[in-house]
Amino acid sequence: MLYIVGLGLGDERDITLRGLEAVRSCKKVYIEAYTSLLSFGISLDGLSRLEKLYGKTIIVADREMVEEKVDQILIEASESDIAFLVVGDPFGATTHSDLVVRAKKLSLEVEVIHNASIMNAIGVCGLQLYRYGETVSIPFFTETWRPDSFYEKILRNKELGLHTLCLLGAVAASSGGGEKMRGERNGFRTVGGAMVSSNSREGGETTTGSRNGSIGVTGARACRGGGAVAGGSGKAGADDIRVKEPSIESLCRGKKCFEPPKFMTINTAIEQLLEVKEAHRISAYDENSRCVGLARVGSVDQMIVAGSMKDLLNVDFGAPLHCFVIVGDTHPVEEEMLEFYTLK
Repeated sequence: MLYIVGLGLGDERDITLRGLEAVRSCKKVYIEAYTSLLSFGISLDGLSRLEKLYGKTIIVADREMVEEKVDQILIEASESDIAFLVVGDPFGATTHSDLVVRAKKLSLEVEVIHNASIMNAIGVCGLQLYRYGETVSIPFFTETWRPDSFYEKILRNKELGLHTLCLLGAVAASSGGGEKMRGERNGFRTVGGAMVSSNSREGGETTTGSRNGSIGVTGARACRGGGAVAGGSGKAGADDIRVKEPSIESLCRGKKCFEPPKFMTINTAIEQLLEVKEAHRISAYDENSRCVGLARVGSVDQMIVAGSMKDLLNVDFGAPLHCFVIVGDTHPVEEEMLEFYTLK
Protein backbone atom coordinates (compact mmCIF):
# COMPACT_ATOMS: atom_id res chain seq x y z
CA MET A 1 0.00 0.00 0.00
CA LEU A 2 1.22 3.49 -0.86
CA TYR A 3 -0.17 6.25 1.36
CA ILE A 4 0.16 9.79 0.00
CA VAL A 5 -0.43 12.03 3.00
CA GLY A 6 -0.99 15.79 3.00
CA LEU A 7 0.67 17.64 5.88
CA GLY A 8 -1.05 21.01 5.65
CA LEU A 9 0.75 24.33 5.71
CA GLY A 10 1.88 25.28 9.18
CA ASP A 11 3.87 22.81 11.24
CA GLU A 12 4.09 19.14 12.19
CA ARG A 13 0.80 19.30 14.11
CA ASP A 14 -1.26 20.06 11.00
CA ILE A 15 -1.36 16.45 9.86
CA THR A 16 -4.86 14.93 10.17
CA LEU A 17 -5.59 12.14 12.66
CA ARG A 18 -6.22 9.80 9.75
CA GLY A 19 -2.91 10.79 8.21
CA LEU A 20 -1.07 10.32 11.48
CA GLU A 21 -2.52 6.83 11.90
CA ALA A 22 -1.41 5.91 8.40
CA VAL A 23 2.12 7.22 8.95
CA ARG A 24 2.56 5.36 12.22
CA SER A 25 1.42 2.11 10.57
CA CYS A 26 3.96 2.28 7.72
CA LYS A 27 7.26 0.48 7.45
CA LYS A 28 8.97 3.43 5.76
CA VAL A 29 8.12 7.12 5.63
CA TYR A 30 9.33 9.55 2.96
CA ILE A 31 8.78 13.31 2.90
CA GLU A 32 8.81 15.11 -0.42
CA ALA A 33 11.09 18.11 -0.01
CA TYR A 34 11.24 19.36 -3.58
CA THR A 35 7.97 20.94 -4.71
CA SER A 36 6.91 21.99 -1.23
CA LEU A 37 8.04 23.50 2.02
CA LEU A 38 6.38 23.74 5.40
CA SER A 39 6.68 27.18 6.92
CA PHE A 40 8.70 25.64 9.75
CA GLY A 41 10.74 23.62 7.25
CA ILE A 42 13.14 26.52 6.88
CA SER A 43 14.28 25.90 10.46
CA LEU A 44 17.07 23.48 11.32
CA ASP A 45 14.95 21.25 13.56
CA GLY A 46 11.95 20.87 11.23
CA LEU A 47 12.60 17.23 10.32
CA SER A 48 13.35 16.12 13.88
CA ARG A 49 10.08 17.66 15.04
CA LEU A 50 8.20 15.59 12.49
CA GLU A 51 10.00 12.44 13.54
CA LYS A 52 9.31 13.06 17.22
CA LEU A 53 5.56 13.47 16.67
CA TYR A 54 5.20 10.62 14.19
CA GLY A 55 7.48 8.20 16.05
CA LYS A 56 9.15 7.32 12.76
CA THR A 57 12.44 7.94 10.98
CA ILE A 58 11.69 10.09 7.95
CA ILE A 59 13.62 9.83 4.69
CA VAL A 60 13.86 13.10 2.77
CA ALA A 61 12.85 12.56 -0.87
CA ASP A 62 14.62 15.39 -2.65
CA ARG A 63 14.29 16.45 -6.26
CA GLU A 64 16.57 13.74 -7.60
CA MET A 65 14.73 10.97 -5.78
CA VAL A 66 11.24 12.24 -6.68
CA GLU A 67 12.01 12.61 -10.37
CA GLU A 68 14.59 9.93 -11.04
CA LYS A 69 14.43 7.25 -8.32
CA VAL A 70 10.72 7.05 -7.55
CA ASP A 71 10.63 3.44 -8.79
CA GLN A 72 12.47 2.47 -5.59
CA ILE A 73 9.58 3.81 -3.51
CA LEU A 74 7.01 2.00 -5.67
CA ILE A 75 8.87 -1.31 -5.37
CA GLU A 76 8.87 -0.93 -1.60
CA ALA A 77 5.14 -0.12 -1.65
CA SER A 78 4.47 -3.39 -3.46
CA GLU A 79 5.97 -5.27 -0.53
CA SER A 80 4.89 -3.24 2.52
CA ASP A 81 3.04 -0.08 3.61
CA ILE A 82 4.92 3.07 2.60
CA ALA A 83 3.98 6.68 3.40
CA PHE A 84 4.85 9.55 1.09
CA LEU A 85 4.36 12.86 2.90
CA VAL A 86 3.48 15.98 0.94
CA VAL A 87 3.29 19.53 2.28
CA GLY A 88 -0.14 21.02 1.69
CA ASP A 89 -2.43 18.72 -0.29
CA PRO A 90 -1.09 15.74 -2.27
CA PHE A 91 -2.45 17.10 -5.55
CA GLY A 92 -1.06 20.59 -5.20
CA ALA A 93 1.82 19.69 -7.53
CA THR A 94 1.80 17.61 -10.69
CA THR A 95 4.72 15.51 -9.47
CA HIS A 96 2.38 13.70 -7.12
CA SER A 97 -0.26 13.04 -9.76
CA ASP A 98 2.49 11.35 -11.73
CA LEU A 99 3.33 9.22 -8.69
CA VAL A 100 -0.27 8.01 -8.45
CA VAL A 101 -0.37 7.22 -12.17
CA ARG A 102 2.83 5.18 -11.93
CA ALA A 103 1.58 3.30 -8.89
CA LYS A 104 -1.77 2.43 -10.46
CA LYS A 105 -0.08 1.21 -13.64
CA LEU A 106 1.78 -1.23 -11.41
CA SER A 107 -1.56 -2.25 -9.83
CA LEU A 108 -0.46 -0.87 -6.46
CA GLU A 109 -3.09 0.12 -3.91
CA VAL A 110 -2.97 3.87 -3.26
CA GLU A 111 -4.71 5.82 -0.51
CA VAL A 112 -4.63 9.62 -0.62
CA ILE A 113 -5.19 11.56 2.60
CA HIS A 114 -5.96 15.22 1.91
CA ASN A 115 -5.11 18.37 3.82
CA ALA A 116 -5.15 22.15 3.45
CA SER A 117 -3.19 23.90 0.72
CA ILE A 118 -2.82 27.54 -0.25
CA MET A 119 -5.59 26.98 -2.79
CA ASN A 120 -8.20 26.85 -0.04
CA ALA A 121 -6.37 28.46 2.90
CA ILE A 122 -6.24 31.70 0.89
CA GLY A 123 -9.84 32.19 2.05
CA VAL A 124 -8.43 33.48 5.34
CA CYS A 125 -8.07 36.95 3.78
CA GLY A 126 -11.85 37.18 3.50
CA LEU A 127 -12.22 36.88 -0.27
CA GLN A 128 -14.65 34.09 -1.08
CA LEU A 129 -13.12 31.08 -2.83
CA TYR A 130 -15.76 30.78 -5.53
CA ARG A 131 -15.02 34.36 -6.64
CA TYR A 132 -11.45 33.54 -7.74
CA GLY A 133 -10.42 33.16 -11.36
CA GLU A 134 -7.38 31.33 -12.73
CA THR A 135 -4.37 31.22 -10.43
CA VAL A 136 -1.10 32.52 -11.86
CA SER A 137 2.56 32.00 -11.04
CA ILE A 138 4.92 34.98 -11.03
CA PRO A 139 8.44 33.81 -11.96
CA PHE A 140 11.66 35.60 -11.15
CA PHE A 141 12.76 37.79 -14.03
CA THR A 142 16.32 37.59 -15.32
CA GLU A 143 18.14 39.97 -17.63
CA THR A 144 17.25 37.79 -20.62
CA TRP A 145 13.99 36.06 -19.57
CA ARG A 146 10.98 38.17 -18.60
CA PRO A 147 7.82 36.18 -19.39
CA ASP A 148 4.47 37.94 -19.10
CA SER A 149 1.84 35.41 -20.18
CA PHE A 150 0.33 35.66 -16.69
CA TYR A 151 -0.80 39.19 -17.60
CA GLU A 152 -3.49 37.96 -19.98
CA LYS A 153 -4.87 35.65 -17.29
CA ILE A 154 -5.04 38.47 -14.76
CA LEU A 155 -6.80 40.61 -17.38
CA ARG A 156 -9.36 37.89 -18.10
CA ASN A 157 -10.05 37.52 -14.39
CA LYS A 158 -10.50 41.28 -14.08
CA GLU A 159 -12.95 41.39 -16.98
CA LEU A 160 -15.01 38.72 -15.19
CA GLY A 161 -14.79 40.57 -11.88
CA LEU A 162 -12.79 37.72 -10.31
CA HIS A 163 -9.89 37.77 -7.85
CA THR A 164 -6.46 36.50 -8.93
CA LEU A 165 -4.24 34.46 -6.62
CA CYS A 166 -0.59 35.03 -7.49
CA LEU A 167 1.89 32.35 -6.43
CA LEU A 168 5.39 33.72 -6.13
CA GLY A 169 8.66 32.36 -7.43
CA ALA A 170 11.33 30.47 -5.57
CA VAL A 171 14.51 29.84 -7.47
CA ALA A 172 18.10 28.78 -6.89
CA ALA A 173 20.88 31.22 -7.62
CA SER A 174 23.46 30.31 -10.24
CA SER A 175 26.90 29.70 -8.78
CA GLY A 176 28.35 31.28 -11.89
CA GLY A 177 27.78 34.74 -10.44
CA GLY A 178 24.92 36.10 -12.53
CA GLU A 179 23.93 39.70 -12.18
CA LYS A 180 22.06 40.62 -9.06
CA MET A 181 18.57 41.93 -9.79
CA ARG A 182 16.74 44.66 -7.96
CA GLY A 183 14.42 43.76 -5.12
CA GLU A 184 16.68 42.40 -2.39
CA ARG A 185 14.56 42.34 0.75
CA ASN A 186 14.38 40.47 4.03
CA GLY A 187 17.56 38.53 3.31
CA PHE A 188 16.17 36.90 0.14
CA ARG A 189 17.49 38.09 -3.19
CA THR A 190 17.00 37.31 -6.84
CA VAL A 191 20.01 36.66 -9.03
CA GLY A 192 20.31 37.09 -12.77
CA GLY A 193 21.15 34.31 -15.22
CA ALA A 194 18.79 31.72 -16.72
CA MET A 195 17.66 28.94 -14.46
CA VAL A 196 17.78 25.28 -15.46
CA SER A 197 15.45 22.39 -14.73
CA SER A 198 17.09 18.97 -14.74
CA ASN A 199 13.96 17.06 -15.74
CA SER A 200 14.00 18.36 -19.34
CA ARG A 201 10.24 18.91 -19.43
CA GLU A 202 8.61 21.23 -21.92
CA GLY A 203 6.12 23.89 -20.97
CA GLY A 204 7.64 27.16 -19.85
CA GLU A 205 8.06 27.88 -16.18
CA THR A 206 8.89 25.07 -13.85
CA THR A 207 7.29 26.58 -10.83
CA THR A 208 8.47 26.47 -7.27
CA GLY A 209 5.85 28.65 -4.61
CA SER A 210 3.07 26.75 -3.80
CA ARG A 211 -0.28 25.57 -4.54
CA ASN A 212 1.06 23.70 -1.58
CA GLY A 213 3.10 26.45 -0.05
CA SER A 214 2.45 29.49 -2.20
CA ILE A 215 5.34 29.84 -4.66
CA GLY A 216 6.01 29.67 -8.47
CA VAL A 217 9.50 29.17 -10.07
CA THR A 218 11.24 30.18 -13.23
CA GLY A 219 12.83 27.44 -15.25
CA ALA A 220 14.64 26.46 -18.40
CA ARG A 221 15.18 23.17 -20.15
CA ALA A 222 18.59 21.66 -19.49
CA CYS A 223 20.81 20.70 -22.41
CA ARG A 224 23.32 18.23 -21.04
CA GLY A 225 25.47 18.64 -24.08
CA GLY A 226 26.05 22.24 -23.10
CA GLY A 227 23.93 25.32 -22.74
CA ALA A 228 20.29 25.69 -21.81
CA VAL A 229 17.09 26.46 -23.64
CA ALA A 230 14.95 29.09 -21.95
CA GLY A 231 11.59 27.90 -20.76
CA GLY A 232 9.46 28.00 -23.87
CA SER A 233 6.16 29.82 -23.74
CA GLY A 234 6.51 31.14 -20.21
CA LYS A 235 3.12 29.70 -19.25
CA ALA A 236 2.30 29.43 -15.59
CA GLY A 237 3.35 26.03 -14.38
CA ALA A 238 1.48 23.54 -12.24
CA ASP A 239 4.10 22.69 -9.62
CA ASP A 240 4.70 25.45 -7.14
CA ILE A 241 7.92 24.99 -5.29
CA ARG A 242 11.25 23.88 -6.64
CA VAL A 243 13.80 24.22 -3.87
CA LYS A 244 16.60 22.17 -5.38
CA GLU A 245 17.73 23.61 -8.70
CA PRO A 246 21.08 22.76 -10.35
CA SER A 247 23.23 25.61 -11.64
CA ILE A 248 23.76 26.02 -15.37
CA GLU A 249 27.50 25.58 -15.01
CA SER A 250 27.20 22.27 -13.18
CA LEU A 251 24.75 20.84 -15.72
CA CYS A 252 26.90 21.86 -18.64
CA ARG A 253 29.84 20.06 -17.02
CA GLY A 254 27.71 16.95 -16.62
CA LYS A 255 27.67 17.12 -12.81
CA LYS A 256 24.76 18.44 -10.77
CA CYS A 257 25.58 21.03 -8.15
CA PHE A 258 22.46 22.17 -6.31
CA GLU A 259 22.09 25.69 -5.03
CA PRO A 260 20.16 26.99 -2.00
CA PRO A 261 16.67 28.32 -2.78
CA LYS A 262 15.69 31.97 -2.95
CA PHE A 263 12.10 33.00 -2.26
CA MET A 264 10.29 35.86 -3.97
CA THR A 265 8.84 38.56 -1.76
CA ILE A 266 5.53 40.27 -2.38
CA ASN A 267 7.48 43.49 -2.91
CA THR A 268 9.54 42.03 -5.75
CA ALA A 269 6.46 40.46 -7.34
CA ILE A 270 4.64 43.81 -7.40
CA GLU A 271 7.67 45.54 -8.91
CA GLN A 272 7.73 42.96 -11.70
CA LEU A 273 3.97 43.18 -12.26
CA LEU A 274 4.11 46.95 -12.59
CA GLU A 275 6.98 46.61 -15.05
CA VAL A 276 4.97 44.18 -17.18
CA LYS A 277 1.92 46.45 -17.07
CA GLU A 278 3.86 49.21 -18.85
CA ALA A 279 4.29 46.98 -21.91
CA HIS A 280 0.55 46.36 -22.39
CA ARG A 281 -2.02 48.65 -23.96
CA ILE A 282 -4.99 47.31 -21.99
CA SER A 283 -4.61 47.70 -18.24
CA ALA A 284 -5.24 44.67 -16.03
CA TYR A 285 -4.09 46.58 -12.93
CA ASP A 286 -1.99 49.56 -11.89
CA GLU A 287 -0.24 50.84 -8.78
CA ASN A 288 -3.59 51.82 -7.28
CA SER A 289 -5.17 48.38 -7.73
CA ARG A 290 -6.28 46.81 -4.49
CA CYS A 291 -4.39 43.70 -3.40
CA VAL A 292 -3.94 41.48 -0.38
CA GLY A 293 -0.48 40.32 0.62
CA LEU A 294 -0.13 37.14 2.68
CA ALA A 295 2.92 35.59 4.32
CA ARG A 296 3.35 32.22 6.05
CA VAL A 297 -0.30 31.24 5.63
CA GLY A 298 -1.26 28.52 8.07
CA SER A 299 1.40 29.44 10.63
CA VAL A 300 0.82 31.08 13.97
CA ASP A 301 2.67 34.17 12.74
CA GLN A 302 0.86 34.47 9.40
CA MET A 303 0.59 38.03 8.11
CA ILE A 304 -2.20 39.54 6.01
CA VAL A 305 -2.18 43.12 4.72
CA ALA A 306 -4.62 44.71 2.24
CA GLY A 307 -3.97 47.88 0.30
CA SER A 308 -2.96 49.22 -3.09
CA MET A 309 0.03 47.79 -4.93
CA LYS A 310 1.83 51.04 -4.18
CA ASP A 311 1.09 50.67 -0.46
CA LEU A 312 2.19 47.02 -0.28
CA LEU A 313 5.53 47.85 -1.89
CA ASN A 314 6.58 49.43 1.40
CA VAL A 315 5.41 46.63 3.72
CA ASP A 316 7.94 44.24 5.22
CA PHE A 317 6.20 40.84 5.10
CA GLY A 318 9.09 39.03 6.75
CA ALA A 319 10.16 35.45 6.12
CA PRO A 320 8.69 33.27 3.34
CA LEU A 321 6.45 31.87 2.03
CA HIS A 322 4.62 34.80 0.36
CA CYS A 323 1.66 35.08 -2.00
CA PHE A 324 -0.78 37.81 -2.88
CA VAL A 325 -4.19 38.41 -4.39
CA ILE A 326 -5.27 41.03 -6.92
CA VAL A 327 -8.79 41.88 -5.79
CA GLY A 328 -11.68 41.76 -8.28
CA ASP A 329 -15.29 42.83 -7.70
CA THR A 330 -16.27 42.35 -4.08
CA HIS A 331 -19.33 41.31 -2.09
CA PRO A 332 -20.26 43.44 0.96
CA VAL A 333 -19.18 40.63 3.28
CA GLU A 334 -15.78 40.51 1.55
CA GLU A 335 -15.46 44.26 2.07
CA GLU A 336 -16.11 43.86 5.78
CA MET A 337 -13.38 41.22 6.06
CA LEU A 338 -10.87 43.22 4.02
CA GLU A 339 -11.40 46.19 6.30
CA PHE A 340 -9.72 44.27 9.14
CA TYR A 341 -6.53 43.91 7.10
CA THR A 342 -6.45 47.24 5.27
CA LEU A 343 -3.56 49.61 5.94
CA LYS A 344 -4.76 52.64 7.85
